[in-house]
Amino acid sequence: MRSVFISFLCMFALCAANAALAAPAPALTVYGEPAKYPQGFKHFEYVNPDAPKGGSFRRSATDIGQFDHLMPYIDKGIGVSQIDGLVYSPLATRSLDEPYTVYGLVAKAMELSPDGLTLRFYLDPNACFADGTPITAEDVRYTFNLLMTQGSLRYRAQFADVSQVVVESERQVRFDFKNRDNRTLPLDVAALPVFPEHWWKSRDFANGGGFEAPLGSGPYRVGKVDNGRSITFERNPDWWGKDLPVARGMYNFDHFSVEYFGDIEVARQVLRGGGFDYNREFSATAYTIGYAGPALDDGRLQRAHLAPKGLQPAQGYVFNLARPVFQDRRVRRALAMLWDFEWSNRQLMRNVYIRQQSFFSNSPLAATQPPTPAELKILEPLRGQVPDEVFGAAFQAPKTDGTGFIRDKQLQALQLLADAGWHPDGDRLVNANGEPLTFTFLNAQSSLERLLLPYKRTLAQIGIDLQIRRIDPSQYLNRLMARDYDMIVAGYPVSASPGLELVNYFGSSAATDTGSGNYMVLRDPAVDKLIDGVVKAANFDDMVNHAHALDRVLQWNDYWIPNYYPPGTSTVWWNRFGIPDIQAAYDEAPETWWEVSPTALTTEQMAQRKATGARP
Repeated sequence: MRSVFISFLCMFALCAANAALAAPAPALTVYGEPAKYPQGFKHFEYVNPDAPKGGSFRRSATDIGQFDHLMPYIDKGIGVSQIDGLVYSPLATRSLDEPYTVYGLVAKAMELSPDGLTLRFYLDPNACFADGTPITAEDVRYTFNLLMTQGSLRYRAQFADVSQVVVESERQVRFDFKNRDNRTLPLDVAALPVFPEHWWKSRDFANGGGFEAPLGSGPYRVGKVDNGRSITFERNPDWWGKDLPVARGMYNFDHFSVEYFGDIEVARQVLRGGGFDYNREFSATAYTIGYAGPALDDGRLQRAHLAPKGLQPAQGYVFNLARPVFQDRRVRRALAMLWDFEWSNRQLMRNVYIRQQSFFSNSPLAATQPPTPAELKILEPLRGQVPDEVFGAAFQAPKTDGTGFIRDKQLQALQLLADAGWHPDGDRLVNANGEPLTFTFLNAQSSLERLLLPYKRTLAQIGIDLQIRRIDPSQYLNRLMARDYDMIVAGYPVSASPGLELVNYFGSSAATDTGSGNYMVLRDPAVDKLIDGVVKAANFDDMVNHAHALDRVLQWNDYWIPNYYPPGTSTVWWNRFGIPDIQAAYDEAPETWWEVSPTALTTEQMAQRKATGARP
């Protein structure tokens, strides 16, 4: 009897411990580590909780071209990305000063089971759609099923390990997982928006819902829509979530507008003319010299690299590996040698930019040192499937002296090309069949040609023909989805805690998916295995080791010509806004700004406002 009683006590203690681990919490982290903000926190650090409401904010879209529907959750055409977050609130919202932590919004609490196979959400009883209809667990299940059947392909990949969604009560819903291999899956699920079933069931979600203003649950409603050109969001003063800690100091503008342009140079000129307030600049040349003038000199126009600790997207000229000309690594390496970043940075970009050396730049995940024993343990089973260089020194992009004379690199490239079967024939390089070495760079940005034309000249000097073809954004998008190009410029978002999105960018299963970001058309079993290791990592150190190994394999295979990144997010705006004293570490976060003046102020005028106690 005593042994039975002791066993009962042990079982009771174990159950109690599990119950404690599974207690509902207001935040979720990747590995169960404590969140930065404790239960009961008042607001995020990177906001001004007393920011005044009112005024307007007009920004350019980050997409080039016209939107042809509103909802950003499908693969067809261009939707309006700000719908997500402004019009539709997620179950939980991500903080902008932590690598990956989410805090409850529509869900007041979340409960992850000790075995990691069940995630339960307790919906806030005050949460409702803009028409006053309560948000229910049925709406959550409906949203998930809608995204998985009619939404972007990325949802099917991201949530493939969700086995079922169970409505437990009107305000309680449970997600069951097939396994616990994907450590970011609970947080990704928590970041889901919630759609109103009673509204969407009679509308065409699969085609983006057209231009009809959708019924949402967020801090803004869709106001005016100028089809394809601009959209204005109107702040909902009765938003149910306005007093939550995750919302205090946020969403301060009465009107938030997004302007779309078919050409980024046009957008730049419209901003300079005062046509809108804020531009996130993706052109290094334009950022450095494109805004010069009296307004920039006196401070009415501001230019800065915001969020300097933020993770920068990986950008490069990517090869379409389905093209025969790029299937030999020696050819890819030779072409990479001949792009003179140092000269371009000095002559065209005022030496502002930093050379891309990694697919995880400005991040602990970047492989910047020789592999550690833990990394070698991961890489050794792949020996023979990956370049030998992976096991040695860290990758370094080819470097020149910046003078513009790169004869040494041209000679090295010619040797690599000769080894790959290309030889001179007059002023051309040809293969054994007499076919010339030629390829086309598909481009939708006029400003990019400033960087490509010197590259074209350098290639021509040794007999390589580079054609630059510029097409309009709609054609570009169609050809991108069809993988109908030789080379393009592509960017890859970087996460401090990457998960299944890596399959979307580099996985074999996504190589020909029209909605995927695998623009290299990369099919590499070694890469697939390493992505699987990143996704299934048991702890942070294990994840970092797998990420370093993945980075080495991607870089040393020369799948792209690495470009550059800025020392922060390149941003230009008219000086009429207040910005929190502590800014978000991982995002420029304009949703935390507020209006100080209806017109732009000089640096001196803004300083006077501060001196007189008017909080800018």
